[in-house]
Amino acid sequence: MELIAEYFLYFIIYSFLGWTMEVICKLVELKKFVNRGFLIGPICPIYGYGVLAIVLIIGSFKGDLLAVFLKSILVCSILEYLTSYLMEKIFKARWWDYSNKKFNLNGRICLETMIPFGILGCTVIYILHPIIVNLVNIIDPKLTILIAIILFIIYILDNVFSFLILSKIGKYIKFSKKDNTEAIKKSIDKWLLSNSVFYRRLKNAYPNFVINIKKFNNNIKEQQKKWMKQEKLRKVKLKEKNKKGRK
Repeated sequence: MELIAEYFLYFIIYSFLGWTMEVICKLVELKKFVNRGFLIGPICPIYGYGVLAIVLIIGSFKGDLLAVFLKSILVCSILEYLTSYLMEKIFKARWWDYSNKKFNLNGRICLETMIPFGILGCTVIYILHPIIVNLVNIIDPKLTILIAIILFIIYILDNVFSFLILSKIGKYIKFSKKDNTEAIKKSIDKWLLSNSVFYRRLKNAYPNFVINIKKFNNNIKEQQKKWMKQEKLRKVKLKEKNKKGRK
């Protein structure tokens, strides 16, 4: 149990560090804070999964720097490709696109990101992970388990909540395959941003989604019709009730 708790803490720590790196990159690029990631909390799970995969799969090759570098590229590229594919299948969304990059594979991975994966893997194996392990080991084992349980519950709730919201709006929202903020319709965008913190964060984190205006408007009109029908029925019932009361 203690070992599982420790590895889950590693996962959360690396997910947070990945989120921090993404935020810093966007801060430099856009000159503003952007809360990156699919989840509401300050974590990017793909980094947590990626680092754990590197530690568990590649850790035994620590004596061979070149092997660690190349295997890190392989493991992270496979993870990035599968994540992109599954997210698109589940949410009909392309969360990142490398189609404009040279030597890309279906726009999901590219050579430009593979080299940093190798550097990241070496950094994790030889520098970062030993430090993280020592820090986690300082914590009392019982407290480690307690912290892991609390964070696990929060993580699951965040996943469920984020999934439900995104699935709900997925009925009338489609995502473009390219980063194109100009395609976002101002009127619908304004409505979304004013009605949900989650939508606002999602739009800032992934500015490549566009609204399917026709489906969205149809959905709004259907809701209006239902409300008007219910309101009309309520008034009829109230009128009948008043007549009976007079008698």
